[in-house]
Amino acid sequence: MAALDEPLKKILGGSTAKVLAEHLGLHTVGDLLHHYPRRYAERGELTRLADLPLDEHVTVVAQVADARVLKFNGGRGQRLEVTLTDGSGRLRLVFFGKGIHKPHKDLLPGRRAMFAGKVSVFHHKLQLAHPDYELLDGDAGNGAEAVSAFAGQLLPIYPACQQMASWKIAKAVDAVLPRAQEAADPLPEALRDGRDLVPLPEALLKIHRPASKADIAAARDRLKWDEAFVLQVALARRRLAETQLPAVARSLVTGGILDAFDAKLPFTLTDGQQKVSREIFDDLATEHPMHRLLQGEVGSGKAQPLDALVLTPRGFRPMGEMAVGTEVVVPSGELAVVDGVFPQGEREVWRLVLSDGSAVECDDEHLWIVGDGVAGEQVLTTRELRRDLHGPDGRPRWSIAAAVPVDLDDGGHRPLDPYPVGRGLAADRDPAARVPDAYRNAPLKDRLAVLRGLLDAGSGPAGAGVFPAAHRPLADDLAWLARSLGGRARLSAAGEGTYDVDVALPAEGGAGFRRTIRAVEYAGRKPVQCISVRHPDHAYVTDHFTVTHNTMVALRAMLGVVDSGGQAAMLAPTEVLAQQHHRSITEMMGELAEGGMLGGAEQGTKVVLLTGSMGAAARRQALLDLVTGEAGIVVGTHALIEDKVQFHDLGLVVVDEQHRFGVEQRDALRGKGKQPPHLLVMTATPIPRTVAMTVFGDLETSVLDQLPAGRSPIATHVVPAKDKPHFLARAWERVREEVAAGHQGYVVCPRIGDEEDAPKGAKKTAGSKGGAGTEGSPEDAEEKRPPLAVLDIAGQLAEGPLAGLRVAVLHGRMAPDDKDDVMRRFAAGELDVLVATTVIEVGVNVPNATAMVIMDADRFGVSQLHQLRGRVGRGAAPGLCLLVSEMPEASPARARLAAVAGTLDGFELSRIDLEQRREGDVLGQAQSGVRSSLRMLAVIDDEEVIASAREEATALVTADPELTGYPELQTALSALLDEEREQYLDKG
Repeated sequence: MAALDEPLKKILGGSTAKVLAEHLGLHTVGDLLHHYPRRYAERGELTRLADLPLDEHVTVVAQVADARVLKFNGGRGQRLEVTLTDGSGRLRLVFFGKGIHKPHKDLLPGRRAMFAGKVSVFHHKLQLAHPDYELLDGDAGNGAEAVSAFAGQLLPIYPACQQMASWKIAKAVDAVLPRAQEAADPLPEALRDGRDLVPLPEALLKIHRPASKADIAAARDRLKWDEAFVLQVALARRRLAETQLPAVARSLVTGGILDAFDAKLPFTLTDGQQKVSREIFDDLATEHPMHRLLQGEVGSGKAQPLDALVLTPRGFRPMGEMAVGTEVVVPSGELAVVDGVFPQGEREVWRLVLSDGSAVECDDEHLWIVGDGVAGEQVLTTRELRRDLHGPDGRPRWSIAAAVPVDLDDGGHRPLDPYPVGRGLAADRDPAARVPDAYRNAPLKDRLAVLRGLLDAGSGPAGAGVFPAAHRPLADDLAWLARSLGGRARLSAAGEGTYDVDVALPAEGGAGFRRTIRAVEYAGRKPVQCISVRHPDHAYVTDHFTVTHNTMVALRAMLGVVDSGGQAAMLAPTEVLAQQHHRSITEMMGELAEGGMLGGAEQGTKVVLLTGSMGAAARRQALLDLVTGEAGIVVGTHALIEDKVQFHDLGLVVVDEQHRFGVEQRDALRGKGKQPPHLLVMTATPIPRTVAMTVFGDLETSVLDQLPAGRSPIATHVVPAKDKPHFLARAWERVREEVAAGHQGYVVCPRIGDEEDAPKGAKKTAGSKGGAGTEGSPEDAEEKRPPLAVLDIAGQLAEGPLAGLRVAVLHGRMAPDDKDDVMRRFAAGELDVLVATTVIEVGVNVPNATAMVIMDADRFGVSQLHQLRGRVGRGAAPGLCLLVSEMPEASPARARLAAVAGTLDGFELSRIDLEQRREGDVLGQAQSGVRSSLRMLAVIDDEEVIASAREEATALVTADPELTGYPELQTALSALLDEEREQYLDKG
């Protein structure tokens, strides 16, 4: 048996080995040698007490300032309070009952010691209750040993636990440290020499018993390379092995469903989308499985705000009301139907200001047909216009042609001739006077007659074309009439809220006037939607404009696989998101999603939904469509993984929001192909480069990182409910204010609240845990309460601070029909406040919702909080997110909340999240830091080491895939890849 594989029980004895195994996961000599100190205290140095983190087990070196015994419970109980000091702060130690005698004798004023315990707050002061301690003074027995052992050295402070303090771990390390000399060095000698790294036995000795800070630095550098290199070798071998697996090549087919889909899109793909699509289709065309991670913003543009106006034969209608089959007016004057509606969520919006004062709202990718008076018409994006807006002389470069005027008729009653209507409005001079809708949305000749009546009566007998001193409503209508006839209208202030309107109309039969683009201004973020029009120009007439769909790249990949005869499956983490994807995909594809059905396109396919709550008949039909190959695309939840689900020829698996799935679930779905299917993992959560290289090192990575311009209008604040209860009261007032302004809000809780959901042991009484020193402890009087629950909070709010508002609940255990009904009513504005769990985290889009209160926000992760607050501020009004917490201000949880409140940068938040949660077990199933295989390496801070290790590992594995020339590296790899982790790598 290798020395480092020797069980700790043989060296340390059964009881110590058992504690190390059960509480720290340390079983062998190697495990203990790789249990590195967290930090080091210099002899005589006092730990800064002011910097202690709350709710963490810490080891401090400090001096006793004061010690006294106090009575409580009418003299029946006693406690020892010891005050520590270091000049920067003070820390109280407290001991109860029979446990006070020894510390009362040992901890005299002036004594120095190491103390270990969990930092808590009692009566607004930091304290350690019943800490373990080791005296460092030469005149005390154990203290003399400690001083002798550590004299002139740095004191290692180990990650410890309540059952074993840091100095006890140090003694255990002393017992096994001689075996470090027998450690097999996994790094090739050439690599060590080239990187100037110390040998592994020397590194282990220096990390545990350093003589200087230089020793610590040298040891850290070496041990980081061990972890990075061995991990990257494992991932490089995995990537190489993937190239040896067979897979069906899915080559692009011309004239198929993908080409038909691209032809009907109302926009072209962005450069980023085209690049990523090429990467994906190149991978799909190979005979080994694609493994690709797609991250970042995947929108491509060409949509409009929901309040943008689209011209229909009946007049302008909001973009948000557009539906498949709606007739619209195209610029040539013809009519065409909408054949695709693409909801886009919230996007950045820009405003093009035109020469006549009118404006059009759009996103950076919107396509404009423009001219510069030199070349012919060109098609440019808003981004291109912004970069090249003016000519060398400083004048506007680009102009937009007018649409051909068309007859309109909204069916309204027009009892009077239109010309007298115009004259009457001009004579009336009512500040609120407007042209009636029936005369605005009227045939051309009627609109012209109204305009003539206005100008003739308003500007005198000469009809000079200037209507003076019109109040704003009438001035806007007058300008609108002129533009609808291909003319031009300019408003100039005339004082007292009135405007002169200068109108010019084109000659009869002549072309309408062009307008120049004078400026492009950032307009903020708005919910947007894109439509496609069944017309060769893919164009329509609009007042405004903006953005595109976030599964576009993945959908095109799925269509390409369908063209090649295969099937594609999209796995979504929740039913809500699965339904949204299914709805969006079918709307985007139109008749192409109705293959085999009456009215479906010839080259179309079926798109089916499969979730756990579907009815038996619908489920049977979906399963039949999959096994026969009738359905080319399926969107579903975990229901796709069940044994009953069989595919005809599964060619591509698309996993949405990867972090919501375990590796076994991904593997089960991939196992349903005749050969291993291709895999595309999508995540909207930004992932720092080093995390992608480490955690997703077996995946090729595609990043769409066109970051939005401008600033999101979501304000986020922390509400310290326990310290400042009036802040919480104000939070509910803000929700009421938002509702009074016509908006809606969410209240999010961590728990549903029925009995089945209650945490085990929640009703235990104080002190029921037993153990030394807990008797009579005031700290035990208040057990930690379970997280706040939807069913409890909803009732309290409806009867209390939100009384009178329309409050409803939404959570995952509701019946699907009930959930759909609540969401429909909320989206329709029939409810004011939705009290929900994280079921709203993804896939919920209600632009009118502007406020969110997250209760017990400290119970959520950083990424989850970022996702949740993205549900508000999706409309024209700014969003407000309030993070309610009862945690103390100095706690790590509050620091996490402050970080979320302080930035809207998803990449920055992902770094913060990673720093606080750690990396998770990179090669195992754990996705948090509880059992990380990285002990020294920090993927955020050690980017250079990881990148270099990846290069070295790839070169080594390419030259020697079996590692036959590197037996020590094989040994290290075997230690890293236990059976479970090896299976993990095999599954992907």
